[in-house]
Amino acid sequence: MYPIIAQIGPITIYSFGLMMAIAFLVAGFLTSRELERSGFDPRLGSTLLVWAAAGGLAGARLFLILEDPSEFLQHPLSTILSGSGFVWYGGLFGGLLTTYVAVRRAGIPWLRVVDAAAPALALGHAIGRIGCQLAGDGDWGKVTNLPWGMAYPQAIVGWPHPPGVVVHPTPLYEAAAYTAIFLLLWARRTKVRMPGSLLWWYFLLAGTARFLIEFLRINPPWWMGLTQAQWISLALVAFGCAALLLPRMEAVRLKTSSRS
Repeated sequence: MYPIIAQIGPITIYSFGLMMAIAFLVAGFLTSRELERSGFDPRLGSTLLVWAAAGGLAGARLFLILEDPSEFLQHPLSTILSGSGFVWYGGLFGGLLTTYVAVRRAGIPWLRVVDAAAPALALGHAIGRIGCQLAGDGDWGKVTNLPWGMAYPQAIVGWPHPPGVVVHPTPLYEAAAYTAIFLLLWARRTKVRMPGSLLWWYFLLAGTARFLIEFLRINPPWWMGLTQAQWISLALVAFGCAALLLPRMEAVRLKTSSRS
């Protein structure tokens, strides 16, 4: 693995930070392009990028603290300032919250904006997981004998296995899944009939992918044999399904009642 890309004097370029920056920039560019196609000011994409970055980083760090409050109480400053240990779902919720505030301040329809941003969100998610793979930040999976198993001897969080042991490269599994989701959402972006549906599809597909891949990861069970990430994934899947199906069910009901 390559946790450090380059070191120029006192400046160290970390692979995770670099990929995170690339993810934000690519997502911002695609979102601006889609906003322009939808008839909005493309400069709004830059504003959303700043708000999403601030909210995403804060939310990711907050979720890390909530996952292990004892570590935070013992080492509060290092936990907050550490360059690793970001929790994706915390970043997602934090970014959504801050961008919602930004969109409301701009006075434009929130659901149309998230439709423009959803494909970029999936691609940014994929790029971020490549950063996890390069840094070896503990997102790897369980021990495996499969030919594509990998070792992470230079991982930034410490590699717990002896030489010769390989594990599932789950960051790459996730990167592949989220790239496929991006391609699907990108293909559907011009066919949106219900505002917000692209984000609901992202919740449904990304939640399903994370739920399944989590069985291969090393995260401990949280409740009823499932990890915390799996429960959050199930909540996102349920929310996505409900947001997609309920308006259709209501439309069918109104259509049926108008005929009777």
